[in-house]
Amino acid sequence: MEKEITIYDIARELDLSPTTVSRALNDHPAVNHKTKQRISEAATQMGYRSNMFASNLRKQRTNTIGLIVPRLDSPFHSSVIAGMEKVANEEGYNLIISQSLETMQKEKANANAMFNSRVDGLLVSLSFETENLDHFESFISKGIPVIFYDRVADHKDCTSIVIDNLQAAYKATSHLIEQGCTNIVHITGNLKRNVYADRLKGYKYALVDHDLPFTDSNVIISQMTEEAGKEAAQQILRMDPLPDGIFVSNDLCAVSCIKALKKAGVSIPKDIAVIGFNNDAISRVIEPNLTTVNYPSQEMGETALKVLLVQMNGTGERIPGNTIHLRSELIIRESSLRSKASTKKKAVIL
Repeated sequence: MEKEITIYDIARELDLSPTTVSRALNDHPAVNHKTKQRISEAATQMGYRSNMFASNLRKQRTNTIGLIVPRLDSPFHSSVIAGMEKVANEEGYNLIISQSLETMQKEKANANAMFNSRVDGLLVSLSFETENLDHFESFISKGIPVIFYDRVADHKDCTSIVIDNLQAAYKATSHLIEQGCTNIVHITGNLKRNVYADRLKGYKYALVDHDLPFTDSNVIISQMTEEAGKEAAQQILRMDPLPDGIFVSNDLCAVSCIKALKKAGVSIPKDIAVIGFNNDAISRVIEPNLTTVNYPSQEMGETALKVLLVQMNGTGERIPGNTIHLRSELIIRESSLRSKASTKKKAVIL
């Protein structure tokens, strides 16, 4: 292996002191521009690499931020990451990304790896299985900020960033009822997670407020994947009578469900009206276009990163936990419009 080039090698090559070389490479104002340029050119030609690890140890900062997501193949999380990357790049930070694959064990391993990598802050959307937050205590005890987003859990020292999932689900279910639906199925995910528990509550409250009965058999708990959408469709096709409305907790699962239902001869929305959640690109590709809840995913990523930077660069005092709510809205498209005349008065079709 070739020897690693150091500032001492550059200093010998240029007949300068190591201190001058070090200052020049760190853009110190005490070194004039011509000398800086000469040292920079020599460093490039000789293959010098700055030892960021040693520098960061001295500064007690790594300029890296850890991110743990449930799955990287999620359109929602891809958009969130884009928002985080945008702010991180603008502020000179690097993002280290890992996925829990919906298991608490992998989430713990990821958190441990992030801690040992000395990240300056941590962003987390919890896995399906996570039941406690013990694996984040090492960060909190060291004063390293932890921000939860989307899938969150209460912690007195951590900030959470969410939308009002209960209200969004209430609006979606109420829209189906306004379209004449009286037998509505709700497809959701693991109820340990706030997003799915709150959407189920919103669905229930809408039924109660419109004098419709709630039945456990109309709630399908799934992994919210493409395959889960197909399986949910088969379960729905076995129901007697068939439901006339379906509210699904994400667009990928909703689109998969629609495709399977259409293949079985069900007309959407004439026979069954369908609503998804997230406003992913796929919602505008399926025929008919999918009514969905617009979840500001990129804005959530940007907000989470900005809040984390404020906490990282604050006074060093422990910041009390709080919750930040972002706005969402129901986007009405053809998949739910069983009664277009009444809907046009209430919403713009996008």
